[in-house]
Amino acid sequence: MSGPLSGLRILDLTRVLAGPYTTMILADLGAEVIKIEQPRIGDESRNFGPFKNGFSLYFMSINRGKKSITLDLKSDRGKQLFKDLLRQCDILTENYRPGTMKKLGLDYEALAGEFPSLIYAACSGFGQTGPLSEHGAYDMIIQGMGGIISITGEPGRPPVRVGTSISDITAALFTTIGILSALHQRNKTGKGQMVDVAMLDSLVAVLENAIVRYFATDEIPQPLGTRHPVITPFEAYESKDGYIIIAIGNDSLWERFCKHVGLETLISDTRFKTNADRTENHSELYPIISKKMCSRTTGEWIESLGEIGVPCGPINSIDEVVNHEQVKAREMITQVVHQLTGIVEIPGIPIKLSDTPGSVDKPAPSLGEHTDPLLMRFLGITEVEIEILRRERVI
Repeated sequence: MSGPLSGLRILDLTRVLAGPYTTMILADLGAEVIKIEQPRIGDESRNFGPFKNGFSLYFMSINRGKKSITLDLKSDRGKQLFKDLLRQCDILTENYRPGTMKKLGLDYEALAGEFPSLIYAACSGFGQTGPLSEHGAYDMIIQGMGGIISITGEPGRPPVRVGTSISDITAALFTTIGILSALHQRNKTGKGQMVDVAMLDSLVAVLENAIVRYFATDEIPQPLGTRHPVITPFEAYESKDGYIIIAIGNDSLWERFCKHVGLETLISDTRFKTNADRTENHSELYPIISKKMCSRTTGEWIESLGEIGVPCGPINSIDEVVNHEQVKAREMITQVVHQLTGIVEIPGIPIKLSDTPGSVDKPAPSLGEHTDPLLMRFLGITEVEIEILRRERVI
């Protein structure tokens, strides 16, 4: 079954994570993604571990379903081939530092006149404008600058990085939304446009609670461990054999919880009457609930609280996540087969569409794997011409 983006073709200049994650999403949903890589070198993430038979599984996961062409964009012939390929595509994606594409003469302003329907998506650390526009960035830099590290971890402890590359991933999601929005607009007007997404902007955008709390109170948010800043109880508690997360989002759930676990006296206690009261008096409430939670195992609490509809759950390790019955039922672990690696297990597609669900059925490409067939298919270049281009190091 074809994915919802079947028939859409993307010329992809992105490398490492934020850009490739964007085009991974689009490829999963059926778009044809043609990844242009530097001859003999390729995407830097091909060198990121872990490896299987010399092939990066990091690269495999994020570049599944794409096609790889090698092309030297610094050469005149390479630039011409790039433009010839672009004529066959709907979208161009890149995540170079702003200014890099301009030096190549391939920035949006240079291309828009020749390709008026082009959707040009650029994802960078700081965006196309502003005093830091041309600075480079990686996820860790943006996590620090974007404030998320300042509210992560335990109070009074050294800084803690969020465990996933959250700056890259959020930027990828916003870039994908931007591309699909520009496509919808182009369907109405026939005109393309530039999509400009910054990692820093993306991280600031998801600080949904910290920023409004700062402006409302003039207090600088601090790390709180697993605790929610404005909802209580809403955090992890130690159980008899590990930890149990309890998330009580309203006063009705609070009363139900207290009655069920034998803490009925807390219901009428004025310190804990409302969520605002409980949050204000968290330091008094936490040890009371903690003592109760230590009396049973995590599994026992999950079964017991689940019976009365109180949201709760364990803190799973990665091996527990990938083997969880719910994760398996949702097909969130899938397999691809590559000639070098054999079967590789990678994350699946979280977007479930009823009629056109998309698929992960092809591995990531080897470097330049599709150079010859795609140049022949789209540009009519002969095998002899391809050999000349290869000798001249254009491809």
